[in-house]
Amino acid sequence: MTANKFPLEASPADAQRAIAEEFAFFGDWSERYQYLIDLGRKLPEFSDALKTEEHRLHGCQSMVWIVASGDAERLDFAAASDSAIVSGLIYLALRVYGGRSAREIVDTDAEYIGDIGLAKHLSPTRNNGLAALLAFIRDRAQRALA
Repeated sequence: MTANKFPLEASPADAQRAIAEEFAFFGDWSERYQYLIDLGRKLPEFSDALKTEEHRLHGCQSMVWIVASGDAERLDFAAASDSAIVSGLIYLALRVYGGRSAREIVDTDAEYIGDIGLAKHLSPTRNNGLAALLAFIRDRAQRALA
């Protein structure tokens, strides 16, 4: 797996608060989409060797690959997409959940999605993909706790 730079903030709540503050800075959704694209460019490098069917996240219209590592104490995720906006969505999810304990992940709802109005501004297929990404992360955390 590639080097991981998450978490950036001390807690998932801090990460969600920071995301909401950053998105509030932008006046309209064209600026917010551009910011999402810029965030996607900050994802840690993802090895082409991991871009296999085994690591593909189904439920996304775009190609998305994700790999989890770690245990209940700390779960890390590496992911990539062929879509610039989806890469930004991945970055936000990893910012909230990456490098956290399984318990923190399971206990944290993705409130940032509603806080920044994301669900209302994504296509149905992107919303489905985001739901699949969050379900994958939560599933890995629940497995680590089992």
